[in-house]
Amino acid sequence: MSPVLVTGGSGYVGTHLIAALLRAGRPVRATVRSTIREAGLRAAVRRGGADDSGLEVVAADLMADDGWPAAVAGCAEVHHVASPIPVAQPEDPDELIVPAREGTLRVLRAARDAGARRVVLTSSFAAIGYTPKPGAEFTEDDWTDPDTPGLAPYPRSKAIAERAAWDLMERDGGGTELVVVNPTFILGPTLTTAPGSSMQLIKAMLDGTMSVAPRQRFGVADVRDVAELHLRAMAAPEAAGKRFLAVADGPALSFLEVAETLRRRLGPLAARVPTLEAPGDDPPRPVIHNDRAREELGWRPRAVGTTIVESAESLRDLGLLKP
Repeated sequence: MSPVLVTGGSGYVGTHLIAALLRAGRPVRATVRSTIREAGLRAAVRRGGADDSGLEVVAADLMADDGWPAAVAGCAEVHHVASPIPVAQPEDPDELIVPAREGTLRVLRAARDAGARRVVLTSSFAAIGYTPKPGAEFTEDDWTDPDTPGLAPYPRSKAIAERAAWDLMERDGGGTELVVVNPTFILGPTLTTAPGSSMQLIKAMLDGTMSVAPRQRFGVADVRDVAELHLRAMAAPEAAGKRFLAVADGPALSFLEVAETLRRRLGPLAARVPTLEAPGDDPPRPVIHNDRAREELGWRPRAVGTTIVESAESLRDLGLLKP
C-alpha cells in the first residue's frame, strides 16, 4: 500500500489527520520543516490513539525545492496542510503571501510530476468570506478579493494561494485532481504541546490574559472534523475539482459567546474568561453553509459546544494552562 503524504505534519490539523490515517491502517509520510520536530510529532500522533510505527517523517520546506520530489515519490494521495499561520499579522504581507503561494505551487507541481492521483489542499474560509457581502451569506461559490481595502495579510495569503492552486491545476495539472477544504475558525483538542494561533486564543481566555473579548463573529470547525473532511474529500470520486466549507452547524459565534460557553460548562476552570466585549459596532454575523460537505460527502460535524469545551480540557490535560 502506497503511503499517504501529509505536509505540515507537526501542526494542529496535520497531527489529527495523520492520527486518523494511521488508525485507518494507512501508512503515512509526513513533511516537517526540520526533523527536530519528529519526536514531538510522533508523541502527538500517539496522543491521538494511533500507532506511529506506520509513520515516516521527512524534511521539506515550503520555500525550497529540495526534498519535495523525494517526499511525494510513490504517493498517490497528498494532503497539503502546511501553510504559515501567524499569531500576529506581519507588517510585510509578503512574509505570509509568498510562502503560502509558492509553497502551495511547489507541492502541487511535485505531486503532479510524481503522478499523484489527487491533492486535497487545506485552504480557509479566509479565502471565501473576507470581502463584505450583502447579507453576509457564504457558500463555496464566494471568493475573498485580495484587493479588499483593509484586508489583513493572512486572509490575503489564503485567497492568493488558493487561486494560484486552481489556476495551476486547471492550466497544467496533468492527471492530478485538486480538492480544497475551507475551514472556518478551527478549534478542538490539540495533540501538540505547542498550541497554534486559534488555541492560543482559548488559552488566553482561560489564563485571564484576554481580559476583553475581541468584537468578531465567526464560524467554528472542529479540528477532528476538518481531518475527517480531508479523508472524505480524498476518497469520493465526485469531489474532484470542488471546494468544501468546513463549519459546524448553527449560527456564527462571538468570542464573548465562546467565553460564556466555557464559563457555563467548565466552572472554576473558566473563572478568568472575559465577561466584556471590546467596544464598537457589531460586525455582521456571517451565515456559512456546509451543505455541500454534508450532502455530497456525508460529513457530519460535531456540536460546537462540545468542540469549545474539549478545546479547553485538552489544554488543561496537557498542562498548558497557568495554575
